Amino acid sequence: MTNSPGSAAGEDERRQHVVDTLEAAFADLMAASPDAFRVKFRKMADSPFAFYRGSACLFHRDMVDLDEPWADERTSRMWIHGDLHPENFGTYVNSHGELVFDVNDYDEAYVGPFTWDLRRFVAGLAVMGWRKALPEQAVRDLAATYLRSYLELVQEFVDGADDTEFALRLGNTDGAVHATIQLARRNSRAAMLDAMSEVTDEGRVFTDGVGVRRLDEAEREQVLEAYGRYLETIPEAKRAEHETFYEVKDVVGRSGFGIGSAGLPAYSLLIEGYNEAHENDVVLSMKQANRPALADVVDLSRARELFAHEGERTVVSQRALQVHADPLLGYTTVDGVGYVVDEVSPYEIDLSWDDLHEPVDIEPVVVALGRATAKIHCVSDADSDHTVVDFHTEAAIAEAVAGHEEEFVEQLVDFAIDYADRVRADHALFVSAFREGRIGAVDAVR
Repeated sequence: MTNSPGSAAGEDERRQHVVDTLEAAFADLMAASPDAFRVKFRKMADSPFAFYRGSACLFHRDMVDLDEPWADERTSRMWIHGDLHPENFGTYVNSHGELVFDVNDYDEAYVGPFTWDLRRFVAGLAVMGWRKALPEQAVRDLAATYLRSYLELVQEFVDGADDTEFALRLGNTDGAVHATIQLARRNSRAAMLDAMSEVTDEGRVFTDGVGVRRLDEAEREQVLEAYGRYLETIPEAKRAEHETFYEVKDVVGRSGFGIGSAGLPAYSLLIEGYNEAHENDVVLSMKQANRPALADVVDLSRARELFAHEGERTVVSQRALQVHADPLLGYTTVDGVGYVVDEVSPYEIDLSWDDLHEPVDIEPVVVALGRATAKIHCVSDADSDHTVVDFHTEAAIAEAVAGHEEEFVEQLVDFAIDYADRVRADHALFVSAFREGRIGAVDAVR
């Protein structure tokens, strides 16, 4: 019997590879919080796409063994998102006060081949397309549309368009992306605050409830000291005019984050904000940063040496990829471990795929997502405020595919279909391994 993926021996080998990869990526967090990872793994077991969302580490391990003809000396060391699947897009208010639609969730951002972001997106699109029972040709057409949209905007930047000022707004979007921006506009800070907190005689404080943990005096003081260090990382140009803006009114521990943040300690801080009116208070999240999956497979000492900890790496990455990032974005340390601090905004809405079923409705969405992806790749280069990527990325990408654009699209579309098959098979292997208690310190039943 051969050891091919379709054979029993091949399946056993691949199952062990999946288990070993998850354990290597999450061993410390699983040991520290097995209950959180039990929840994470149950969510991942729900569907092949949920599994794909939670296993960026496995994807990047697989990419190491892939022949990548489009990655040269420059295009193999660009800032990339690191976990670019179809659900990692949404709205936010940028540092200019504009409500825009963009890539979100930069926890896995690092340096690597630009094609890995594109491959991860189109493979995720193919997994999602299978879940929606779309014919293979429809999935191929949508993936190709995304890639061509990406290449078109890259070329626009090469031809002179200002990549730092490009954004998807109400005026240049349609379909579900436009509707997502409209939905975000209807939200309010007051409504969000009322859902998370209450006004007492002493002022506004967080409401006790599920996922909220009150701190003892020692831990509270530790968090406030970390908050003071965070304030020093806010760029001078983005600091609020009045220092009272940053006065802390309450602080609590938090739990219950999504698939990617399982087991990571976090805090919420309520600060004074723009004025003394209770409805203008601001909520900050202070969450421990994790080592990105890419760091285990991309050997770039220059990137490693630049950052004191993962909190700084995450923030520097996000500022590079977003350009006009949240003005409250910064970093700190708690017990020497890196944390990311940013605003919990009522205007952040994730793109929902729940009502997107037909290719005709999905097509304008992938056009917009292709453009959003091109923007983050092209702004994070020699014009930004760091030294990791010291060349113009749009020119490097255009040169890497010049004269072979359709070959590039076809090759990545073929990859998407093939890797989606791999994801569905891996999902079944993961579920069986988890049910049998084979993954680290996480038992299938508490």
